[in-house]
Amino acid sequence: MGIPRFWDPTGDRHGGTPTYPWRMAPTGYLTKRQLRARGLRPGGQEVAGQILWRSRRSTGGVRAAYLYRLHLAKPVRPMTPGRERALAAANRARRTCPGCGRDAGYVLPAHLGTCLPCAGSTALAA
Repeated sequence: MGIPRFWDPTGDRHGGTPTYPWRMAPTGYLTKRQLRARGLRPGGQEVAGQILWRSRRSTGGVRAAYLYRLHLAKPVRPMTPGRERALAAANRARRTCPGCGRDAGYVLPAHLGTCLPCAGSTALAA
């Protein structure tokens, strides 16, 4: 079978970044999503490696996920009252229709830019 295409733990072939194929990252290296699932964040550390895999969904045919060292990760910062208010305001803005000014109860579709009733009434008027 040979060596997998993206196996480069020294980083010689991939710009100095240690590279591993899908599901072959060494123990102690996690992606941001895996860190978050454990209640951690990278905490300012540099990317320690990457996982590369072939994908028909990406433009170049290859996708990447960056790896961080688990022992250097820090706990996720707690949600402060100010951050909670800012997040609530941002989500409220995503749900508020600029056409009628009402809270639609869902995030407005970006391709419409308005709530569904307003989008339907403008489509009928055109």
